[in-house]
Amino acid sequence: MESNTQTSNRSTAKDFVLNLGAIVALYTIVFNLINLLFTVINKAYPQITNGYNYAGTYSISFPVATLIIFFPIFILLMWLLEKSFVTSPEKKNLGVRKWLTYITLFIAGLTLAGDLVTVLYYFIDGQELTTGFLLKICVVLVLAGLVFYYYISDIREKLTAKSRLVWLVASSFVILVSISWGFFVLGSPRTQQLMKYDEQKVSDLQTIDSFIQSYYQSTGGLPANFAELTKYQPTVILPTDQQTNQPYEYILIGQSAKAYQLCATFNAASQTDSRTNIPVYPGENVYSNHPAGHYCFNEAIPVSMYPKVPAVY
Repeated sequence: MESNTQTSNRSTAKDFVLNLGAIVALYTIVFNLINLLFTVINKAYPQITNGYNYAGTYSISFPVATLIIFFPIFILLMWLLEKSFVTSPEKKNLGVRKWLTYITLFIAGLTLAGDLVTVLYYFIDGQELTTGFLLKICVVLVLAGLVFYYYISDIREKLTAKSRLVWLVASSFVILVSISWGFFVLGSPRTQQLMKYDEQKVSDLQTIDSFIQSYYQSTGGLPANFAELTKYQPTVILPTDQQTNQPYEYILIGQSAKAYQLCATFNAASQTDSRTNIPVYPGENVYSNHPAGHYCFNEAIPVSMYPKVPAVY
């Protein structure tokens, strides 16, 4: 009889995989939920630094995809664990389960303490407690607190089948609301795709502009069209609009003025801070500030920076 008890208390490979998998899935869910909420908060309440917000573009694609996949995995693993506890209650006392539970409690408790220390530090240091900052603090505080409370209740064996169902419904609701809030603030997947197209157009225009300036530096003039540019520089491959597969538009204004235009059709206006109406630049790129629709950027060669260098043949 004693031998059977000792055998039942030993961790099998299945026990190890189920317990470790559930904890890894939990950490993945919490981390990506924080990532999702932080991204939405950064978009809804941008931080202004020296008049500009250099936070760049925002994307929730990865955290949303991770939550959609890992949350059902976590539910499945927890269901399998609970099923094994019904048939073998002694599995609740397995060493691997206790170790992982106490490590999780330690990390959650440390996160709670660090979160509170951060708030207190900002307050004592006299720094501004912005809405975005306080929301991030609340996100970490709530999520870490919920994880800590759940596992401390589990250790004290205060979780019943009914309470576990309540936890399941509540966590599902939180994740669903977070994803919905993300799409509400940042737009649907189609909106995200259109934003990616616009980002690529900005990068393409900057690339074409560098080719034109290189052409001027070599010849002392501007190309009449793209064909002349590529004829003089055979190795140059001009990017095309990936959304329409059409070339971008180049308009020569005048050789004497060293001026020209580069045009593209954008799906949406560039992002601006709602509080200041200042463009949100992902970098010092003039093409990042544009309206929706067809738009031409006025450019001119900075002659003082690019003196004519005669080509050597």
